[in-house]
Amino acid sequence: MIKREIRIVGIDDGHFDKDKDDKALIVGVIMRGYGQIDGVLSNYVEVDGDDTTDKIIEMIRRTSHLNQIRIIMTNGISFAGFNIIDMNKIFEDLKLPIIAVIRKKPDMDKFIKALKKVKNYERKLEILKSLPEPKPIKTKYGLTYYQNVGISDEDAEEIIIKTSINSRIPEPVRVAHLVAMGVTLGYSRGKP
Repeated sequence: MIKREIRIVGIDDGHFDKDKDDKALIVGVIMRGYGQIDGVLSNYVEVDGDDTTDKIIEMIRRTSHLNQIRIIMTNGISFAGFNIIDMNKIFEDLKLPIIAVIRKKPDMDKFIKALKKVKNYERKLEILKSLPEPKPIKTKYGLTYYQNVGISDEDAEEIIIKTSINSRIPEPVRVAHLVAMGVTLGYSRGKP
């Protein structure tokens, strides 16, 4: 049984122009379950780079809430274009389970074809292949997909369902998206 007040950090990136920007903002929102925001974290990552894994670890390590956080949730595995997170490394370094959620099942062939156009694509492909396949979960708002490391499917699904209170995306990730877009665009728009 997952506690209702479990501390979760939801992470998403903000708006960026891949033709002009070298860096993109990532935002972490620490929530107590789905009802209270306890903190906001931020960092910058390279567009199509290789540093999001390390920047997420750095961002979470420096928060005063570190000892309270129990779960990391991300909006997918790709930030700032094709800056792929290594969920296994994040789990190994922080000893915190990680769940990546996405609205729809990715077309892996199309994703890999696009990935081949960026630097260090071989390393990114290696990380991609090390991750679990996205699995579907039905929320009260519709189907969502998730990948999980360091947590059972059953517990990951319970957390996703309990925190998906306003959309099929869990509240910590949804709020991180709103904050990141509000800061980078000056207003929030779209769905994570």
